[in-house]
Amino acid sequence: MSEILHTIFTPHFLFTVLRLTTPLIFAAMSALVARAAGIRNITIEGTMLMTALTGVLVSAYTENLLLAVACALFVGVLMGFLLAYFHLKLDTDILLSGIAINMVANGGTVFLLYVFAGDKGSSERLTSQMLPTVELPLLKDIPVLGEILSGHNVLTYVAFISVLVVWFLIFKTRIGLRIRAGGEYPEAIESVGKSSTRIKLFALALSGFLAALGGIFLSMGYMNFFVKNMAAGRGFIGVAADYMGGGNPFGALAASLLFGVADACSNTLQTMSIPAELVLCIPYATTIVGLVIYAARTKHAQRHQKAKAMRAARQGAK
Repeated sequence: MSEILHTIFTPHFLFTVLRLTTPLIFAAMSALVARAAGIRNITIEGTMLMTALTGVLVSAYTENLLLAVACALFVGVLMGFLLAYFHLKLDTDILLSGIAINMVANGGTVFLLYVFAGDKGSSERLTSQMLPTVELPLLKDIPVLGEILSGHNVLTYVAFISVLVVWFLIFKTRIGLRIRAGGEYPEAIESVGKSSTRIKLFALALSGFLAALGGIFLSMGYMNFFVKNMAAGRGFIGVAADYMGGGNPFGALAASLLFGVADACSNTLQTMSIPAELVLCIPYATTIVGLVIYAARTKHAQRHQKAKAMRAARQGAK
């Protein structure tokens, strides 16, 4: 036990937490934007897979890092449009459409990996590039704090900035008001001459863009190659983080950090004499516990609201 505590309470462990939280933040922000527009986007997992592979392949074949990032972001937006086409144009069930897209992405990435890299497991045969790490001036020289906060991949800092950007967009701008209104009261949007379909389309495109950043980080920040199924459920964990955060970007950030801690603990405990099967369950068990707590809180709030309404009704009757 003392060995575990000694390992966890170190700057290196906290550095790892921020690193592992990065793709979860992007996934959570992606889910939040889509849900604000009234859409449950479960294609984040597949989008992260497709964009992670796109970034590696374009980087390897063109040796142009910026072009690789741009192509991956473009694929992410296309994935958002694809879900929008099925759900908004063809009026298919959003969950079934999401499952189908994820299945195609899972199998499609393996196929494309074999075609372009000659391997069905990873792209290690290809020489792809990585996004740079950033040393923060002044902060890097501060003991302990510098070890934790400085030296991360550039997308880690972008992830935390994205929380502020999404919060400002959703709650402080006119387009954010339209997104929320389109999710809660689409008829009201239509009544003032605005298209709720266009608003949902924009939200899904932005959702795909944010998910793409998470995929790019996995294959060009966390590692410099693509591995089969490398998203490893992070897209779904991001959806859980959004629900646990109650639709608030800062709440989703806190939930993402919780899952990041669980993931870091899982990685750390694998180096110790603890059954691997038990260790690998930690991030997913944390997700289940978090959702149970969220459901309990939601039910409690609903009961409280109902009781308050009943008291008000009784007082009105008197």
